[in-house]
Order: sequence, then C-alpha cells, then structure tokens
Amino acid sequence: MKKTELIISGTLTLDDLEGGAQIEPQVEQRPLIFTAAHHGMRLDRALVELVPEFSRNYLQQLIELGGVCLNGKVQVKASHKVKASDSGVIELRPTPQSQAFKAEDMVLDVVYVDEHLLVINKPVGLVVHPAPGNWSGTLMNGLLGYDAKAFDLPRAGIVHRLDKDTSGLMVVARSRAVMDALVRAIAAREVKRQYLAIGQGSWSGANRCVVDAAIGRDPVNRLRMAAVDLALHPGKPARTDFELLSNAAQACLVHCTLHTGRTHQIRVHMTKLKHPLLGDTLYGGSVALGMTRQALHAYRLAFEHPVTKQAMSFFANLPQDFSLVLTNLGLKYNQNDI
Repeated sequence: MKKTELIISGTLTLDDLEGGAQIEPQVEQRPLIFTAAHHGMRLDRALVELVPEFSRNYLQQLIELGGVCLNGKVQVKASHKVKASDSGVIELRPTPQSQAFKAEDMVLDVVYVDEHLLVINKPVGLVVHPAPGNWSGTLMNGLLGYDAKAFDLPRAGIVHRLDKDTSGLMVVARSRAVMDALVRAIAAREVKRQYLAIGQGSWSGANRCVVDAAIGRDPVNRLRMAAVDLALHPGKPARTDFELLSNAAQACLVHCTLHTGRTHQIRVHMTKLKHPLLGDTLYGGSVALGMTRQALHAYRLAFEHPVTKQAMSFFANLPQDFSLVLTNLGLKYNQNDI
C-alpha cells in the first residue's frame, strides 16, 4: 500500500504512525470533473485517472464508505459507469484498511530476538493480520510498534500465520532478505511446526496416522474449509502427521506435525478423522470443560537460522485453558516424551 494512502492530510506523518500517536486526520475534498475520455468508464477506474496518487484499491474503499458524491448523490458502487457530463466531489480520508497499517503499543511475548528475526508466543484471541472486523489490535500492528523497521517489510515481516484462537509460536523476519529466506524454507518444508490438539471423542485405531487430503473451500458452507477431491473442487494438497499422546473417554490429546500450511489444515484433518477439535464449533466440535475456542496450540517451532545457519528450536508452554482441560479430562502430557 502506498504511503500516500496512510497520510491523507499534511497533519499526519509517518513518525506519528510509528509512534502510535492518536491524531485525528483532516479530510480533504476534491472536485471531480469527468470528460469525454471517461464516458462509459467504471467509476473506480475513472477515479484512478483523476486522483492518480492513490491506488484503485484504496479508491474502491472510499466509494464503498460513501466518500464519493456524483451529481449531488452519494455513489457506493465502484462499477457505476460515469458519463462525460458527470461531476462531483471525493472525500480523501483514511479508510479502516489504510489505518490498519499503523503502529500500536502491545505487549508481545518474545521468546527469542536477534537483529535478523524474532520468535513470539502468540496468545489466544490475537488476530495476526488486519482484515474486515479487525483493522486494528492485530499482531501486525504490534510488530510495527515493536520495531519501526517493520514498516519496510510486507506484512511487517510475518511469514506464516496462526488462527485468532490458536495459540503458540511464530517466527517473524526483521529484514527483507531474511523474510525471503524464511518463506523459501517454509515452502521447502524445512521449518518444523508441531502442534498439540485436543480432539473430541476417544481415539480409536492406530496410534499414528497420516492424513494426506487436499483442502479447499467447503462447497456447501463457504465460511469453512474442507477436505476436497481435486478432480471435482479447487484446493491444494495438504498433509498432516498425527500421533496419539493420551486418551480418555471424552477426548484425546494428539501431536500434529504439519507438512503443508493450508488454512485450517489441522482443524479440517482432525474433522476428517472424526475427532473435531474440542471447542471448534465451526467444524463440529463442542464447547466443553471451559474450552470455548479450538483446542490447538503450536508448541514447537524449529528451523535453521537463515543468516547464522544455527539450528534453532523453541517450545511454548501450554496456555492455561488448554492445561486445565487436560487436567479435567485426565489426559497426560509430558513435553519430554515427544
């Protein structure tokens, strides 16, 4: 996103954003005069020509927010076809999406940090990337507040993600070279990501198994992902290794190793095994024993340092709600046994 989209008026500077300052930006109004060259053109495309310093994406946001008035009426459709005789006004103001790229003071649980990267333990409830409904208060905002150099990196150096209600370890780059190296390592499956999951129901069958099932958008419920047949539905290959660690009548503690990183991969594959995660109501799990979110924790992260080439390995203790459910269910966990 262009910096001009962050600094709508002259009163808000990049230094203000990096410091997390709460400054009320002014709104700039500009007249719009369309010519014969714009006749029949989509409104958003025409605006790109009339206010070229802003991206089409940003201008589409302004249209949707009611920031464009044509011939005395607010126009909220970017696809609206303009006429040569049209005129109007556009209000250039921060949109929720443009304001998302700002620094915020946030307490981060930094497990490891050097000049090249950091490893954090993400808590339950923290959204990783800004998105509709969560344009602020995300991990990305916290990283921008932690290190001003993160403004120079795509997504503030984030190279992989965890769902909002999944806890655990993430590695974040602090330079573009390291970011590119980590992305390549993840794609080459050289970054080891291991999880602990509490599945619903007593585990049956072999203690170890592999689920090799492609994942795509659920064709019935578009809010979910699903294991799909690639001959019938779009999706991407996905593989997860599972190992039973402890079993009980109501639930099972399972060790999960990702070989790919698809959206909701463990949640989908556990559902395919008929053991949806405890608390994961989106995929058929039940809220029980105080577990109100999917019972999934990224407890181990291992990789070769992109610069020093040192073997790095990190562990994250279980969050309180996860540990309490294990105790209540009588499920045993010993990190040294894995």
